[in-house]
Amino acid sequence: MSTTAEIRSITVGGQQLRVAVRPARRGLRLTAPSRRTPLLLINGIGASLEVLEPFVRQVDPGVEVIRFDSPGVGGSALPPRPYRFSGLCRLIARMLTELGYGQVDVLGISWGGGVAQQFASSQRSRCRRLVLVATAAGMPMIPGKPSVLLRMVTPRRYLDRGYLERIAAGIYGGSARDNAEQIAAMMNNGNRVGPSVGYLYQLLAGTGWTSLPLLPRLRQPTLIVAGDDDPIIPLANARLLHRLIPKSRLHVYHGGHLALATEAAELAPVIDAFLSAPLSGRGS
Repeated sequence: MSTTAEIRSITVGGQQLRVAVRPARRGLRLTAPSRRTPLLLINGIGASLEVLEPFVRQVDPGVEVIRFDSPGVGGSALPPRPYRFSGLCRLIARMLTELGYGQVDVLGISWGGGVAQQFASSQRSRCRRLVLVATAAGMPMIPGKPSVLLRMVTPRRYLDRGYLERIAAGIYGGSARDNAEQIAAMMNNGNRVGPSVGYLYQLLAGTGWTSLPLLPRLRQPTLIVAGDDDPIIPLANARLLHRLIPKSRLHVYHGGHLALATEAAELAPVIDAFLSAPLSGRGS
């Protein structure tokens, strides 16, 4: 799938990163005349920035959208050594500075949702509002079935379309149960798979990590978006996040793990309404 963004390579602290910026367009679907806060997207494990293209196409054109490939994923260079979420968040902050951004709204999905939680805590001044999609608080979490989690240990689903068609229903749920072929096509359409070591580094980055002590101290208004048919991250994880994050709202959709892409037209307006509207209290 072609992208709506300008893609380029930058070097941040010695790390080469592939980034994409979709510029804001004026006069289209804007709900206010003032400039909107840019939106930073943090992707799931093994996925390059192309995977979220369906969502980006549905985001208000007046919002600037920033995406990047994590180190060792897609078009970003493999780092010299494994990293932790805290180190990745420092790199992201430096990337934003290099690109000329100060404060942004942050959306993280799945593995990227863990990174987003860490970023909101450790880089508080850079994160205005937070959106957590199909994600959990790290360890301990309410896990999916072991058979589902085992299939997430390797990037094979990104490399073997036939294999993904066979397992999509069981690991992604939602619309994948009825149309596994479409899910496989979407996940393999332009996704740039990096070296297997890069995938391993992503797994190691979250090993043993937990946001449980951080969540009650988050001050950003937070929208938690979760599906009622997500085999990877069961809905109970989102309810836990909602209980622990003071200024949070929970939106439950009918669908699976990939709905941000497969049902982008449904979820993008929900997220945009949250990012553009004034919020106070816990919400609902």
